[in-house]
Amino acid sequence: MDLTGKTVLITGASRGIGEAAAKIFAENGANVALIARSRSALEKIAKDIGPNALSLEGDVASYKDVISAVEKTRAAFGSIDILINNAAALQPIVHQAEADPAAWASLIDVNIKGVFYANHCVLPIMKAKGAGTIITISSGAAHNAIEGWSAYCTSKAGAAMLTTCTDHEYRSSGIRSMGLSPGTVATQMQRDIKASGINPVSQLDWSDHIPPEWPAKALLWMCTKAADPFIGQEIQLKDPKILATLRLA
Repeated sequence: MDLTGKTVLITGASRGIGEAAAKIFAENGANVALIARSRSALEKIAKDIGPNALSLEGDVASYKDVISAVEKTRAAFGSIDILINNAAALQPIVHQAEADPAAWASLIDVNIKGVFYANHCVLPIMKAKGAGTIITISSGAAHNAIEGWSAYCTSKAGAAMLTTCTDHEYRSSGIRSMGLSPGTVATQMQRDIKASGINPVSQLDWSDHIPPEWPAKALLWMCTKAADPFIGQEIQLKDPKILATLRLA
């Protein structure tokens, strides 16, 4: 896939799926703008990628930081063609009565407000061009309640609804909105889940998780016309048909 001249903004790009996506999009010619809170990790990834990578330290829970990231991306590369809403928090993993309300609210700020802020800032740019792709990383937790994950499940359900709303509001403007539910991925999030010891997901072995390169490859494919039948929908990476299409085992 040739993405030369295209620009992708990836949130939560300092590790895991975000890092893998940054690398595969850059390998296919795209300019990549990377936003996350870890400056050192971002700078290392951007340095490894080369001059078509932009490191943007910021917190998606801060509207000011998101506006700044979008403006700096436009200044560096001219526009934004693809947005990958990947940033997400997992904690607190706890039963509701024992949850810290501030921590619970902080997760909502990242996982729902962060998606809205990025969409809000990027949609006018895409609408003016009459084209664009917005993909939000979803989860099985968006559709199924899991013990101890009240904040995460609630937030992912909200983010999935934003994906559908974006499609309803902007498909006619040429904007492609989709979700990707990758399943369990071998990232730091799974280490945190394992450490919690709560619910069956924490009992999975590391070998049960897929590598982050798999959802990264799916994200790249979702930016092609081949994925147009899935516009407005959420793609399940574990679907055998999707795995076969992406040639993943």
